[in-house]
Amino acid sequence: MIRTANIAGAGIGGLTAAIALARQGGEVRIFEQASELAEVGAGLQLSPNAMRVMAALGLEDALQAVAFAPERARVIDGKTGRDLINLPLRAVSRPLYGAPYLHVHRADVQGILYREAQRLGVTFNLGEAVTGYTKTGLMVSGEEQSADLNIGADGIRSAIAAQMHLNLPVRFTGQVAWRGSVATADLPKGLIGPDASVWVGQGKHLVTYYLRGGDLVNFVAVEERDNWHNPSWTEPGDPAQIQAAFSDWHPTVQTLLNGAEETFLWALFDRPVLPFWSQGSIGLLGDACHPTLPFMAQGAAMAIEDAFVLARCVATEQNAATALTRYTTLRRPRTSRLQARARSNAELFHQTGFANGLLPRLKLAIAGQLPDRLGLRPFDAIYGYNATTVLP
Repeated sequence: MIRTANIAGAGIGGLTAAIALARQGGEVRIFEQASELAEVGAGLQLSPNAMRVMAALGLEDALQAVAFAPERARVIDGKTGRDLINLPLRAVSRPLYGAPYLHVHRADVQGILYREAQRLGVTFNLGEAVTGYTKTGLMVSGEEQSADLNIGADGIRSAIAAQMHLNLPVRFTGQVAWRGSVATADLPKGLIGPDASVWVGQGKHLVTYYLRGGDLVNFVAVEERDNWHNPSWTEPGDPAQIQAAFSDWHPTVQTLLNGAEETFLWALFDRPVLPFWSQGSIGLLGDACHPTLPFMAQGAAMAIEDAFVLARCVATEQNAATALTRYTTLRRPRTSRLQARARSNAELFHQTGFANGLLPRLKLAIAGQLPDRLGLRPFDAIYGYNATTVLP
């Protein structure tokens, strides 16, 4: 029987896994290197596939209360402001996919998950860095912490994944992401539409959407860069630099970015598909095993799905090793496909390739002429996936 579980990392995936496991009656401990659960201000897109899990965990209402539901999904030419693709989202998400599509502040999601985990009796060990693992547990601050099940949900720089896959380190993609938000009240009324918008252009793109019921406009701007040398992979950004990078884009973009008082800069790293996700009682989850670039808005959703499927496997298997093997078998094909699709979207959004991105531009032009239902069909396999029914 699997009665005890250790989890490295108190991010979205680790917290969701803790809740799902604790609901089954397990004793769960989380080890988090940060001394407090404080997230850099940034948004998350919780698509219907993620929200199905949140609903199954009893958290949909709490998330709805702090979220914003976008009306439409748009792809916009970054310089002209012309719609290339414009599809319904709010009105069709539940009828088509069984759950809403929400934009939520990362700190709000983390807070909701943290409180629910506490309510269920999950033990939090903050300021405790996980540095590796043994056959029976995690190495935490130089000491072994044993458990029946041990999960590395410690992100793309996972110490668990690094030990498990010594010859497959993460690699810099040549892209960086600027993240920030601006109070809606500080912007001209109606400047940003109530949508999930991707502004595309040569060598860079920008994502905009509302948070906290519309009080904040979140932005994520990705540009190609080959000169990242900071080993921390994330650092405060200078708003003047992002403003300069998009200075020749549409006035809407410039007005939004000129309103940013602070930004954070992430280097985007990737890893090839891992040949295995577990060794004995030690397993990986989320970005630790399948980092997904932010070109599909599915990174958090994949970790959330992982957590629920993992807990179901634990409930149906007699030991951790077989549970983790089954979990990997169920999850790796889907996450690998989405990793590849996210990578390919970089070319689409940044309009790279032959003749200044002729093929990506043609793809967007064709997609923009499709009826709404046909335009949404490529997302059916993503948003229609139901992790809560993968296992009985």
